[in-house]
Amino acid sequence: MMPARAGRGAIALALFLVYVIWGSIYLAIRLVIDEVPPLGSMGARFLLAALLMAAFLAFRGGWRRLRLSWRETAGASFLGVLLLACGNGLTSVGQLHGVPSGVTALLVAMVPLWICIYRTLSGDRPRVLELAGVGVGLIGLAVLVLPHGREHAGLPLVGVAVIVLSSVSWSFGSWIKPRIWLPRDVYVSATYQLLAAGAAMTLASVATGERLHGEIGLRAWGAFGYLVVFGSIVGFTAYAWLLHHAPLPLVATHTYVNPVVAVALGSVVLSEPVTPVLVIGGAVVLLSVVLVVSAHTGPRRRGDSTTNDFKVLLSDQKPTRGG
Repeated sequence: MMPARAGRGAIALALFLVYVIWGSIYLAIRLVIDEVPPLGSMGARFLLAALLMAAFLAFRGGWRRLRLSWRETAGASFLGVLLLACGNGLTSVGQLHGVPSGVTALLVAMVPLWICIYRTLSGDRPRVLELAGVGVGLIGLAVLVLPHGREHAGLPLVGVAVIVLSSVSWSFGSWIKPRIWLPRDVYVSATYQLLAAGAAMTLASVATGERLHGEIGLRAWGAFGYLVVFGSIVGFTAYAWLLHHAPLPLVATHTYVNPVVAVALGSVVLSEPVTPVLVIGGAVVLLSVVLVVSAHTGPRRRGDSTTNDFKVLLSDQKPTRGG
């Protein structure tokens, strides 16, 4: 329920920030990895964002606010690797292999579909609408990826596989969240997740022997700063605020809007082609997401855990102990 203090203007502003910022991070990632290796640059992004958030939290509540038990630290670190390092950072690797930023956003938008599959494998009974959404989503994925004559030779399979893997990792992290020990303070939890993700990606960068090639231009520096400040801090803060002040179905609309913003920005800034195959495949993918999310937000049946699962996924309410 929306608190009375939250005005429509404030909600509209926060929603706009989430739409634009989370829809534009794929373009920013593309601009960074054009000049800087993906693992190292995304690792540095997460580490810097973690330091900034830690400093802000300590300023507001003292360093004691950042104190965690070893179980909470392990849980937040594990989640950070799943959600941010694998689920977010790997998208930069996929884009480096030739997947356009707009298509990347569409592939990432399939997260609700993978979560539905996890729920099914764990013994939960998804609704018919969810299963239909999964089927439609797989069709949309095939339309985007597979070749269709000379006009559409298909996307690079290695890049697509990496991005799909990142989406699957993010989905698993979202699904397992309520089942592991995590801090009550969502901002402290996010700080530790960023720190763990940054450390993991930095180690991966060293292990794979990434090296800088030449100087870094202003465009890449600007995009990197945008990812740190807006992608990792402002966007998350606006999203967390929305979850406590706006109806969940309204907050969920970012799942549909972000890919549209990403495709539009990729076309305008990077001249990425908006082909009929991209439009049709993207529309099918977004339709599948609408079906799955609609099943979650629809009227709840007796004994059905779907609505609660969706609320946990969206609200990021992390229990202090696993279930």
